Amino acid sequence: MHAPPLRPLLLLLSLALLASPLAAAQGGAAPSAAPPVPSAAPSPLPPLTLAETLTRLRGSPGWRSAELQARGAALALESARARAGLNVSLGVDLTAVRVPLASGDTTLGATLSAQASASVLPWSPALAAVASAERALARAGAEARASQLGLLVNAVGAYWNARSAAAALILAEAQATLAARQAEVAQAQRAAGVLSAEGLLARQGALTDAEAALREARTDVDLAARALANLLGGPVTLPVDPAAFGPLPAAPGDPGPAEPLVARALGGRPEVQRAAGDLADAQAQRRAAELDARLPDLSAGVQVGELAGAQGAAGRVIGGSLDFKSGVLAGQVSVPLTTAPTSPSPGQTPGGQSPTPARPTGVALSLSGRLPVVGGGKGVALASAGVGVEGAQLALDAARRSVDLDVRQRLADLGTARDALTRQRGALARAEAALATARARLEAGLVTALDVQAAELAAQQARLAADAALIQAHLASLRLAQATTDLDPTLLSLPPVPAPPEARP
Repeated sequence: MHAPPLRPLLLLLSLALLASPLAAAQGGAAPSAAPPVPSAAPSPLPPLTLAETLTRLRGSPGWRSAELQARGAALALESARARAGLNVSLGVDLTAVRVPLASGDTTLGATLSAQASASVLPWSPALAAVASAERALARAGAEARASQLGLLVNAVGAYWNARSAAAALILAEAQATLAARQAEVAQAQRAAGVLSAEGLLARQGALTDAEAALREARTDVDLAARALANLLGGPVTLPVDPAAFGPLPAAPGDPGPAEPLVARALGGRPEVQRAAGDLADAQAQRRAAELDARLPDLSAGVQVGELAGAQGAAGRVIGGSLDFKSGVLAGQVSVPLTTAPTSPSPGQTPGGQSPTPARPTGVALSLSGRLPVVGGGKGVALASAGVGVEGAQLALDAARRSVDLDVRQRLADLGTARDALTRQRGALARAEAALATARARLEAGLVTALDVQAAELAAQQARLAADAALIQAHLASLRLAQATTDLDPTLLSLPPVPAPPEARP
């Protein structure tokens, strides 16, 4: 008997390999399951949802840091108000007097005093400090809210990026499986002499690329989980199935013309508010410099009671003073405590105490002022304050232009993302139509099962690209809303961001 020829046997083997995945192709086999998505750290936590992610964000270091900055500004305002308000202090003065030194009696004395002061004139530096602290609180509140809304957008982006990475991993596994199958068939065809060496090398190169893409996809999944864990400040566990991430967001609509968006941004962006506050501070400093240059150092005072005179130390005295330069009104009360000599003196009573003579009551008025004649540097300070106002005005103009450009750029990015979404959805429709055609041709015996698997993989790639385009369009709309200060956290299934601390009256 003659042995069967080798070439027909190899050809039959090749056809058998081509027909082996026929049942899976006709049944619409689903892509192979992906391995568990690695988490940023071992954690018993259940897989995150978007709402849980945004809720955990409230306890992240970045969120707490923004709250602490606003709280610090609120405390600074309270401190400024305390310094400008009513201030009361108590004091005790102890004295020991011996006159003459060689033969006199030593007299011990104690005086209890109380003083109350408050800033009353509108140009008082303390009141100006309160106004400056109020502006600083408004700036800090706007910046804290902007920082927290930025964290919200970043958290949404990190969550959907993790979902895209999980879907890309499943696609990479399916592509690697198909490339391995195609390489096996190519080897059989090369052995049967129906495929050139270049064709075999091309299939082997495609398998190498698919394996590299699979390793890269696994790395991307791990990095996406770690990025989300870094943002939340704790370990996370992400779902394995992309569908478990929840439904994708809706496609964003047309945001409208740019001018209303820019106008809202100019009224609410923190950089504009910060520059406007800096301008107000510079203007307040210039007004203070003008008052300092015009107003003399003038103060008036009055004292009523047992004033010090020929009788010696003062007794009970009530006084008040007003400093026109600092705008501080103060009142003082001093009451001497009982004094007793350390040794007897002539004229003492038998009980050892001399009667305290009655002191006459009087009033004392005082007025003092100083007006600089030469030097002082007040003119230079006034000129410097004027330069500060000009610089702050330029900074405000620059901030407005920057915000205008940023809003227009975000609007353009959203338009580009919406166009990309339209293209990807068209590509998905074409890929699904091509898959339906390939399955029909398979039933007619015109193509192989591998051709259908390739069409399924192309449709899966188009679906992943369309989902990624939808996510990018959604994130672009969130960034535009953030840029225009229109971002509403309730649209992200999260309670509204609380308003920053406000100035209490």
